[in-house]
Amino acid sequence: MLNHHLEVKQEAVQRRRYCFLNTGLLIFLFAAVLLSFWVGYYPLSPSQVVTAFLSRFGYEGEILPQAVTIFWNIRLPRILSAVFIGASLSAAGAAYQGMFRNPLVSPDILGVSSGASLGAAFAILMGASNWLIQLAAFAGGTAAVAASYLISRRSVHSITLSLVLTGSMIMALCNAGVTMIKYVADPNDVLQQITFWLMGSLTKTDTRSFLWSLIPMSAGLVIIFLLRWRINLLTLDEEEAKSLGINIRLYRLILIAASTLLSAASVCLGGLIGWVGLMIPHMARALVGADYGRLIPASAMLGAAYLVLMDDLARSLLSMELPLGVVTSIMGAPFFVSLIIQKKE
Repeated sequence: MLNHHLEVKQEAVQRRRYCFLNTGLLIFLFAAVLLSFWVGYYPLSPSQVVTAFLSRFGYEGEILPQAVTIFWNIRLPRILSAVFIGASLSAAGAAYQGMFRNPLVSPDILGVSSGASLGAAFAILMGASNWLIQLAAFAGGTAAVAASYLISRRSVHSITLSLVLTGSMIMALCNAGVTMIKYVADPNDVLQQITFWLMGSLTKTDTRSFLWSLIPMSAGLVIIFLLRWRINLLTLDEEEAKSLGINIRLYRLILIAASTLLSAASVCLGGLIGWVGLMIPHMARALVGADYGRLIPASAMLGAAYLVLMDDLARSLLSMELPLGVVTSIMGAPFFVSLIIQKKE
């Protein structure tokens, strides 16, 4: 009786701590979003942000037309893109780490980033518009993951090992295709566009491109959020999970599909932005523990705030804007080294 009372009390303490952490993460995200409106070549003051926002709802007070244009057409789509890309990559990374039972797994393990890069590079080579480049990137990433999954089904090895090996093969093949396209591209125009896209950036993000990518990202986030408790079961051995009556193959397929939607939509919106899906789940795990019911929401909120702040750094660190993918790589590489050393110890 005493032990049961202590367990109930401990569970109540953990719930209060989790609610406190979630509230703190939401406040952190909200503060990062507000700060981002004031960062850039044309900083917006808090009053300008408020009046520009209210202008869309009939406010007719004193306001600069430039502030309204910058708020609605430039800053807001870019900040919301950073929020959803950060949340999507972090949630996908956490789901993959659980499915593959490997803390060093990232969302591009099945070749989604490489496939998206190949699709976008081919579209740029053909002179496609920005909308078609996004569509080609999304199709390329989805096709790469589908090929990895279908090929792995033919393997005699375990499904986890087969997926990792097949994903590595697809990744290498797509990277070779991107290299070939860069080799034949016009170095004065097309090659520069391909290189800039591959570095990752939110410079060309607008309302239309954000809304197009919002649909698959929202669908993927909802699916992973609803199935987040099932990821705990996927961390078990396959035989042990099957003994509990869990359809491992079905849940794995659904989560891979949802993670692919998140990763492919993120890449087609912002290009290659690495390390977020690898690094953020570890930070969230240090805060809320290894329970995926709590880890997925924490990863999404922390990843959203992190990428918003990284985009602020990319816009303000130097007189010229840095590629966002370069900034996240500079921040992520030391973390990866420390993670490897920690695991070894």
